Amino acid sequence: MRRRALKALIALIPLLLAVPVQADWQLAPDQSRVEATITQTNGATPQAHHHQVRNLQGDISPDGTLRLPLKLSQTDLLSRFSDLPPWASLLTNTTLVTLTAQMPPERLDALDIGESLVETLTFRVQTDAVNQQESVPLRFTREGVNQVRVTHAEPLALDGNALMANTTVRTILSMLGYQQIDEHVPVTLNALLVNR
Repeated sequence: MRRRALKALIALIPLLLAVPVQADWQLAPDQSRVEATITQTNGATPQAHHHQVRNLQGDISPDGTLRLPLKLSQTDLLSRFSDLPPWASLLTNTTLVTLTAQMPPERLDALDIGESLVETLTFRVQTDAVNQQESVPLRFTREGVNQVRVTHAEPLALDGNALMANTTVRTILSMLGYQQIDEHVPVTLNALLVNR
C-alpha cells in the first residue's frame, strides 16, 4: 500500500513542476511590441506615419498589478534623426509614461494550452500632465506551459489629444514635425508573457 502511494506521489511530481502556480509573468522584450499609426493633420493634406514601440518590458506582480513602463529608446523615433542634440539624448532612457492595470495572475495560470480568454483591463496613465484611464479588451492565449500570447481583442486606438497633453510626448512629436495629430491613433499589440 505504501509503495503504491509512493509511486503515485512520484508520478505527480513532473505534473506539479510543469504547471505554474501563482506564476511570475513577465513580458518577453524580444517578442513584445506595439505598432501605431499617427496621422499628421497640420499639413495641406493629412499624412499617416507608422511607428513602433518594441522591446516592451513589464510584469504582473503576485497581487495582480501589471506595470508597463514606456521609454523613448524603445521607439523607432530616434532612428528618424541623423544627429540628436545633447539634451535630447538624455531623454532616451527616460520613462515617458507608465501604464498600470490589474490582471489576476491566477486567470493566466488556469488557462490550458491552446485556450484563450478575453479580459478587459483598465489601464491607468499617470504623468505630471495627464491622469487618465482607458479600458482595453485583450486576448490572452496559452501557447505553451510558460507562454501566453497577448493581442488586442478588438480594434484598439489611443487618444491623440491625450498624447499631445503629455509634455514629453508632445516635445518629441514636435521634433518630428507633428504639430497637430488626429485624435484617433490606431494601435496593434503583439506581446508574449513568459513565466520565469
